[in-house]
Amino acid sequence: MTISCIIIEDEPLALERTRNFVLKLPFLNLLSSFDNGIDALIFLKSNSVDLIFLDINMGEFSGIQLLEAATIKSEVIITTAYNEYALKGFDLNVTDYLLKPFTFERFLQAVDKAQTNLSKTEVVRDNKFIFVKTEYRLEKLFLNEVLYIEGMRDYRRIHTINKKIMTLQTFKEFELDMPASLICRVHKSFMVAIDKIESIERDRIKIKDILIPISETYKKIFFERINQSKK
Repeated sequence: MTISCIIIEDEPLALERTRNFVLKLPFLNLLSSFDNGIDALIFLKSNSVDLIFLDINMGEFSGIQLLEAATIKSEVIITTAYNEYALKGFDLNVTDYLLKPFTFERFLQAVDKAQTNLSKTEVVRDNKFIFVKTEYRLEKLFLNEVLYIEGMRDYRRIHTINKKIMTLQTFKEFELDMPASLICRVHKSFMVAIDKIESIERDRIKIKDILIPISETYKKIFFERINQSKK
């Protein structure tokens, strides 16, 4: 079971320490790291993540404020030097609370808790298909057949190997339903299947005979996913 994660930490040394701990565990897939809560919140608005390592004190926008401002479905492990936030953290249903400086053994215990919680929904997340609302029915969509998804005003058109499906489901819903390692948002109007990309040139993706733009908003995330897929 691979667990996608991000780190939100404004102290460079603490960030490096947590990153090193993450890299010791091959089942943790570090998607990105942030030194402030605002950038992290923007990322989470358009990306699905299994696990968040979250610092509390981060200038004008704290980790607690981030948890209160957004609906976070990820497992959350708080990392902080202040134990007075422990009760508040657990009120917000965090997975665990690591008091700095924490050891690798304590870090591993927290990750194990998150892994146990995630395993309860692993079957749902690892499905090879989802059901998509279209017209008056639910249509089975095999994820390995998706080429790309195109936004068309209120609708999304799913282009697959064999057919096209029109749906009112949002990109956000697709990001929650589809594994981030397979399908990636690259533009406000496009998501692409990473394994169906034929080439990338000048901020454009080629899939079949279609050229799909990569916007600045999603560029960094997209290329991080591409680099992860090489490993």
